[in-house]
Amino acid sequence: MGMSGASGARIGVCVLEALAAVPDVETHLVMSRGAEAVLSAEEGLDPARVRTLADVAYDDGDLAAAIASGSFVTEGMIVAPCSMKSLSAIANAYDDGLLVRAADVCRKEGRRVVLVPREMPLSVAHCRNLLRAAEDGYAVVPPMLTFYNGSETLDAQVDHVVGKVLLQFGIAYERFRPWEGRDG
Repeated sequence: MGMSGASGARIGVCVLEALAAVPDVETHLVMSRGAEAVLSAEEGLDPARVRTLADVAYDDGDLAAAIASGSFVTEGMIVAPCSMKSLSAIANAYDDGLLVRAADVCRKEGRRVVLVPREMPLSVAHCRNLLRAAEDGYAVVPPMLTFYNGSETLDAQVDHVVGKVLLQFGIAYERFRPWEGRDG
């Protein structure tokens, strides 16, 4: 799990909380410096407390960490939220920190990587980087507003995004309300 410095830190925290409730899932977390600042500013959370939600936490500067190597087997990685800076680095394999290196390693090893990009509006450069990431096999799951399932609160909207992210790994999320058709 990676968290970068985009708005939407709550999404990353909720993904970590959801994964902590799944038996046999071991989470490894790396946060950028920007993520730490956003956690404090948006959620009033101490990054040290958020690190305790993961089984293992790393410093973004630790390029010798286990998750920096393809020989450390994982199911994949989620980057939530994913800043445009991190997206650009990931899309271009610019491995200047552990968060980007871990994402790059997962893709080169054929593992699933889910990016939850947070920016609005998008520039042409952002769109190019999103396209490049998608073409390279990254799953791009932007946190879009949902109307079809009756999600009327911010928490319900976040739950929907978390559910869509976890579905990329085949993990059911109890707070996710999928579309069940008109008669469902």
